[in-house]
Amino acid sequence: MKTVLLAGGFGTRLAEETQVVPKPLVEIGGRPILWHIMKIYGAAGFEEFIVALGYKGAVIKRFFFDLQLLGGSYTLDLKTGETTQHDGPPEQWKVHLVETGLNTQTGGRVKRLKDWIGNETFMLTYGDGVADVDLKALLAFHRSHGRLATVTAVRPPARFGGIALDDAGKVETFIEKPQIGEGWINGGFMVLEPGIIDYIGGDEDSLEHSALEQLSEEGQLMAYRHEGFWQCMDTLRDKRQLEAHWDSGRAPWLKW
Repeated sequence: MKTVLLAGGFGTRLAEETQVVPKPLVEIGGRPILWHIMKIYGAAGFEEFIVALGYKGAVIKRFFFDLQLLGGSYTLDLKTGETTQHDGPPEQWKVHLVETGLNTQTGGRVKRLKDWIGNETFMLTYGDGVADVDLKALLAFHRSHGRLATVTAVRPPARFGGIALDDAGKVETFIEKPQIGEGWINGGFMVLEPGIIDYIGGDEDSLEHSALEQLSEEGQLMAYRHEGFWQCMDTLRDKRQLEAHWDSGRAPWLKW
C-alpha cells in the first residue's frame, strides 16, 4: 500500500528554520521529521511512499539521493577508481518524489497524484507530525466501515496548564499541560479511497475544506480515535518539545 506524504508547504510559522530547508527536513535528533514519519510507517510494514513536493522540493530530492548513495559501507580503490558498496542503504523504502506545484493547496496536490495513486486504497499524512498510532489497527478500522475516508482524530497537547480554584482562591487541582480535555482534531494519518479525488477540483482546493467537509456531509468520513501521543511541528516551540522527547531516549513515536 502506498503512503502519500504532503511535503510541499511553505512552513511560514516555522520561518526560523524553513528559510533554509523545507519544513519536512527540519531535524529532530539529527534526522528530518519526514524521516521520523517514514520510519513510523516502515515499522508497520508500509514502505512505499509518494512525496508531494512543492517549496524547496529540490532540497528534499537531494536528501533522498544522499540517503541512497551515502548509506551503507563502501570500499574505494583510489588506484583504479573502482567503488564497491558492501551493503545497501539503511532504509528499504521505495520513494516517488513528485513535483506538485509551488502554490498548490493540499487537495490539489492529491489531485495531481491521481496517476501515481492508481485505483487502490492509500494512506496519507502531513509532513510535520508524529504519533504512536497503530497503523495496522487504523487500516483495519477503515476497511471495517466501507466509507471513502478515515482520519485519525487526536487530542492536541494543551498549551497551558489547568488550575481549578475554590471561591477563596485555593487551588484544588493543578495539571501541567495535560493532553486531555480539549476537543478532537484531525491529526493526519489518514486512510483514503481513490474516489476521494473526485471531490477535489484543482490546485486551489484544500483537502480539508473541499473534500473532507463534503465527505462528512455525505456520511463518507469516519474518524479513528487515537488516545496516545501525537504532536505536530508548527512552531519553534513545538520543535523544541519534540527534541526534548528525542533527547530523553523515550520518544513516544519510536516504533523501530
